[in-house]
Amino acid sequence: MMRRLVLGDRAAGGAVTDHIADQPGTLYVVTDDRGWVTTLREDGIRAVEADPTDVSNYPDIADTVVVAATDPERHGRIAMRAREVFPEATLLSTTHDTAGESHGQQLDAVADRYIDPDAEMADRLLAVAGEPHGDRIARLLSAIRPLSAPLAVVTHDNPDPDAIASALALTRIAEWAGVDSEAYYFGEITHQENRALVNLLSLPLTATSTESFSPDEFGAIALVDHARPGVNDSLPPGTPVGLVVDHHPQRQPIDEREGFLDIRPDIGSTSTIMVEYLRQLGLTPDESLATALLYGIQTDTDQFTRGVSDADFTAAAFLSDHAAEDAIARIDSPDVSSSVLDTLATAIEDREVRGSALASCVGQLGDRDALSQAADELLDMEGIETVIVFGYTEETIYVSGRTRSSAVDLGETLRDALGQIGGAGGHANMAGAQVPMGVLDTVEEWETLSIVVHDTIAGRFFEALDSAPQIQLDSDVPLRFPPD
Repeated sequence: MMRRLVLGDRAAGGAVTDHIADQPGTLYVVTDDRGWVTTLREDGIRAVEADPTDVSNYPDIADTVVVAATDPERHGRIAMRAREVFPEATLLSTTHDTAGESHGQQLDAVADRYIDPDAEMADRLLAVAGEPHGDRIARLLSAIRPLSAPLAVVTHDNPDPDAIASALALTRIAEWAGVDSEAYYFGEITHQENRALVNLLSLPLTATSTESFSPDEFGAIALVDHARPGVNDSLPPGTPVGLVVDHHPQRQPIDEREGFLDIRPDIGSTSTIMVEYLRQLGLTPDESLATALLYGIQTDTDQFTRGVSDADFTAAAFLSDHAAEDAIARIDSPDVSSSVLDTLATAIEDREVRGSALASCVGQLGDRDALSQAADELLDMEGIETVIVFGYTEETIYVSGRTRSSAVDLGETLRDALGQIGGAGGHANMAGAQVPMGVLDTVEEWETLSIVVHDTIAGRFFEALDSAPQIQLDSDVPLRFPPD
């Protein structure tokens, strides 16, 4: 529940309280304006007639503090006192056109944002203080601000554009909050579009490894575009995580008592959530970040045709004014490596089809990201509605899946098929899995191994598809639902 505190007088703070009085949460006002106190109390708002600079009149807890006094010097004193008492709260300050330079510097040191209650954009600027989603941004800042060591923002291994852009957006927010941060990824960026994204925009993403990355060196670990350490990333399982921002559905609940958690499966990309944060904080991304975020939304929604929400369109419309559209066109048309073409050729040649489902093992992998590209291509085959393509390294089998069937929840299907022998998950129409090679015991010949991998993964996949529960609608289209 959002707890808000307004300090000042009616002339400056009346518009603020009018805006947020009916919003969910609590509102507490401290003012020495006796007439305003009477009005507030008649409206059912808790108001105390007292000096707003006297901290003894403040409540014990506040998530958002709005300082609104007409006298600039007094306004500054109130803001300083409020920041001392509530160091982790979001502090909003009303603007003062007549404020001197020293007053402005004083406010800059303690205020998170400035608002003009009389401006046309007041409603949007006050969203963090009033709207329900303001609770998220307040909690996000409360998780970042107290950090005395840098924040490590970790993507999933071999990150896609949505993960890359989201990680960099979170580092931008941390920088704005006065906390050092860096975006990290394990593995390699092998997909040609993803490499083009990073290289063309000069994105500051840091490659790391299990040997060089030490969680103890950071004030907190943040996960973006995935939600569990050790699942789709190379962090040790059980690594303490302070922040999670993701849009993938979770099969198991995540305990958010230890940190900040924002998981929204109804939104098409994590980048969209990050854009919401930036806009609530009044931050405009630079051209590189805006371009990366826009590309992240486009790729995760398959050009706004898959799992897209109103929020994705709104975020994209905002970003389009700041992004470099010519850069996106160049990222979308990179050179295709020979390894990708080899993987696609093998996937086509060695495919196994049962009904409208297709499974193909491409053998030993040189380029993991080629799996998802092959799955996208095979989904275009006539009569095919669900595809998995998989291959292996010496340690792991990697699976990438796509479906355009409304009858299949692919994320649940892969969990049912492979969850007991590895990790699997994703969306209803796009999912993946990783299975340790150890489950196959020892197979000496690589040619034989490819057959064993195919039989194991494809067999479990087709069996899970056949056993998935269905219901029959009037339109005679079967829909699959995940088990309870």
